[in-house]
Amino acid sequence: MIQCLSSRPDRRSRARARGRRGARILLALAGMTALLSVDVPDALADPPLGVTVPAAADGTAGRVGALFAGGLDGGHFCTASVVRSQDRDVVVTAAHCLGSLGTTFFAPGYRDGEAPYGLWKLTGMYVAPGWTEGEDPDEDIAFATVAPLDGRRIEDVVGGFPVAAQQPADAKVSIVGYPSREDSPLYCANTTTLFSGTQRRIECPDLSGGTSGSPWLVDGALAGVLGGYEGGGTVPEVSYSAVMGDQAVELYREASDNG
Repeated sequence: MIQCLSSRPDRRSRARARGRRGARILLALAGMTALLSVDVPDALADPPLGVTVPAAADGTAGRVGALFAGGLDGGHFCTASVVRSQDRDVVVTAAHCLGSLGTTFFAPGYRDGEAPYGLWKLTGMYVAPGWTEGEDPDEDIAFATVAPLDGRRIEDVVGGFPVAAQQPADAKVSIVGYPSREDSPLYCANTTTLFSGTQRRIECPDLSGGTSGSPWLVDGALAGVLGGYEGGGTVPEVSYSAVMGDQAVELYREASDNG
């Protein structure tokens, strides 16, 4: 049974979040086919595979943002992104990024100290029992709802990524993430490999502390988040994501239906 948590007792996760210097079939959920049809996002920079560059400030980057403790002055510690949902209010990140929802805010499109789309307060969290009971790295993914801001839902403001699962081992993945020491996002794309049956691996430099929770995008659809094995990796050149399976799909359904 998937658990929806409105709060957590501590913030051990923040200390663990990406603790290092500087993870084919489109889901057809009943009643949500229209929500999950893929639209290829605005073009990001297209460097050679395996090269990390500044992310373009376009509509795609606006769907990705940084998680803050309290507000912009509190510093950002993880990355999250908006996914399509029935109530248009769901974001996704790594489970190890979420602690007390009462002090966690999401700034989509954060850049150079500014939150161009506002600060959105997290209100509900959906994590798998395998994570809450034993921090299983194969369950290191979480969906969360955010409160409306100025009467608007977050997906109506910045859009959202569709969700995909069952990707091939050699899928080409694009990542947008926020290192905690940077005030703008980085972008990298590369072909992935399966580290195990439940963990995906990618080689991209400079994805250091703060990039946990970064979306792994395949043809513009979410196929995972940076996290999982070793909290996403212990060196900035190699990152991991738990493979999105049935449990993650059910987690997404729960968040979307109860937003």
